[in-house]
Amino acid sequence: MSASTETNVEKPKAKAYKGRLSVPPNVSNADEDDVPLMETFGVIPRTFDKKDYLEVEYVELFKQQHERNKREHHTDRYFNNKLIVRRGQSFKIRIDFNRPYNPEKDQFWVEYVIGRYPQQSKGTYIPIPIVEQLEVGKWGAQITHKDYTSVTLSILSSPSCIIGKFRMYIAVLTPHGILRTPRKSETDTYILFNPWCKEDAVYMDDEQEREEYVMNDSGVIFHGDVSNIKKRSWGYGQFDEQILDACLFLMDKAQLDLSGRGNPIKISRIGSAVINGKDDDGVIAGNWNSDYTYGVAPSAWTGSVEILLEYYSSKMSVKYGQCWVFAGVFTTFLRCLGIPARLVTNYFSAHDKDANVQNDVYLDEDGKPNTKLTKDSIWNYHCWNEAWMTRPDLPVGFGGWQAVDSTPQENSDGMYRCGPASVQAIKHGHVCFQFDTPFLFAEVNSDIVYYKVMKDGTREVQYIDKTHVGQKLLTKEIGGDGPLDITDLYKFSEGTEEERLALEAALMYGVKKEFQEEAQFLSAFDTTMEFQEEDAIFGSDFKVTLTFKNQSSNHYTLSTSLVGNVVFYTGVLKAEFKNKTIQVALAPSSTKTVDVQIKAGEYMSNIAEQAALHFFVTARINETKKIMAKQKIVVLLVPKLRLTTTGEKIVGKEMTAVVEFTNPLKKKLQNVTLRMAGPRIMENKTQTYK
Repeated sequence: MSASTETNVEKPKAKAYKGRLSVPPNVSNADEDDVPLMETFGVIPRTFDKKDYLEVEYVELFKQQHERNKREHHTDRYFNNKLIVRRGQSFKIRIDFNRPYNPEKDQFWVEYVIGRYPQQSKGTYIPIPIVEQLEVGKWGAQITHKDYTSVTLSILSSPSCIIGKFRMYIAVLTPHGILRTPRKSETDTYILFNPWCKEDAVYMDDEQEREEYVMNDSGVIFHGDVSNIKKRSWGYGQFDEQILDACLFLMDKAQLDLSGRGNPIKISRIGSAVINGKDDDGVIAGNWNSDYTYGVAPSAWTGSVEILLEYYSSKMSVKYGQCWVFAGVFTTFLRCLGIPARLVTNYFSAHDKDANVQNDVYLDEDGKPNTKLTKDSIWNYHCWNEAWMTRPDLPVGFGGWQAVDSTPQENSDGMYRCGPASVQAIKHGHVCFQFDTPFLFAEVNSDIVYYKVMKDGTREVQYIDKTHVGQKLLTKEIGGDGPLDITDLYKFSEGTEEERLALEAALMYGVKKEFQEEAQFLSAFDTTMEFQEEDAIFGSDFKVTLTFKNQSSNHYTLSTSLVGNVVFYTGVLKAEFKNKTIQVALAPSSTKTVDVQIKAGEYMSNIAEQAALHFFVTARINETKKIMAKQKIVVLLVPKLRLTTTGEKIVGKEMTAVVEFTNPLKKKLQNVTLRMAGPRIMENKTQTYK
């Protein structure tokens, strides 16, 4: 038998917090410290008996769905059995004591505590005094009714208090100390933002807008092409079971200090970071390469609930998402916490990689695109969010809708996030206002500047397209599923003096503007080039037409290059499928058209998920050496789904859903996966047809 040995293992020392860090960071709503049931004022006499003093026997929170607290606070739709109230608005509770309350000798108050290390100065410990009259803007409790041993209180919360899940205690003062009720999860209380309260930073004065942007738990997301706008349904599910806890967990995950959780600016900013999993293991892992082997294809998701619950359970990024998935989940997060939010789609959205508020395209001396130098791109469409709030950190007039984007595109202050940026500031080119306003301005109103790059590395501006970017911005209309055009909220009409002044203002605020002086010496073209395509059906041949017009009295010859690429909807090229050179002779004051046939066999082998083709056409005028350029994205038409139901449409009875579509290909489809969900009707179901 071997002799036992004892090993002395040195225990790690607790981290010492000194100076500014004398108290550890308080970044978790879920963590909590024990609150003493009795705080003594000194030595307790042996004759002290708790039963001699007022004692709480029961606390009634009126927290059922049909009761007044949840109805008046618009929280009766949350699938949650706890009390949920909105800040800045009074609510009722009833306290049952062991004997009648005598205000002349009894003193009690209500306490709310959140997180660890509660401090009154941080708003994490809130003692609520009993007052004669409630005062707007301050915490207070007023006795509204007494019935023998029961007291009914009307409690008014501060309109700027922390958002989260609070623990409730009732404290009773005695000569020898403070007695408290024990910790009971049944009295936990959620406090949310309040768009119905004028003093709240997210106040919205229109009831129809509140119903749409806070209470609506389903919607549509617009996508496709500006000339062929499509929409997909999305279930936000902000009131579903466990979603509120999942959204509070996201703030814990983002390490947002509890003291900052009453500020919608901070919450929307950290939300834009934690929704994506780019650098902080956030909710959704992005994927734009069409390989979804280890997850779910972005286009297969039908709502936010499944994604949020999976993340809340696993604490691992859910695979996979693209811009509309990030924006859909972000909408759920904001609306769940009470911040009015909507989802926006921008058609021809610029991605400005080098922060110069323009989209740079480089061509070689022959006018062909230089893909090595060209880093900026144009997304066919891009989705982000708007959140409604005041902006006390900005000059007056820049509150209201704030653009926030959770799709990981560029790094902002060390993390992949974007916003909140005032939509009003974006429109007027005030890109000096935080946060990330230059990037968002470029997405909707940047010019596309075409450079010719010489062999010695010098660059010349050839052409500036001032109208291609940000052609249309849409959100869902209030009370319906149609589009609401909000382009004029982001930019002035193209070509107007106001629109150019906004761009000049953006360029003035410290961004690069080396092309400006050179661009003003560009002479006007006396030739034009147009690009048109006939209906392009997925899996079929189609035709594109180039139209050249000579408005001068000169003879011109044009060396024209047409390059076609399969492209992701983000504007990133996947594979080239067409490269054609065309020589065009133009007589004075003449027009000439050239048809180019596009064969299905050319593009089908590399087609990406959203079936988009990018055409880049350049034409060099040999006599003047000038270069004209056009780029166009063609979204192939795919079959529409037809959804019908059979059977009785009665609650509690089964019915059958029938999904139909027409196969556009000349071959049998295999491994077709169908995903279906119905908010408050059915959970997500997936079925694969071999």
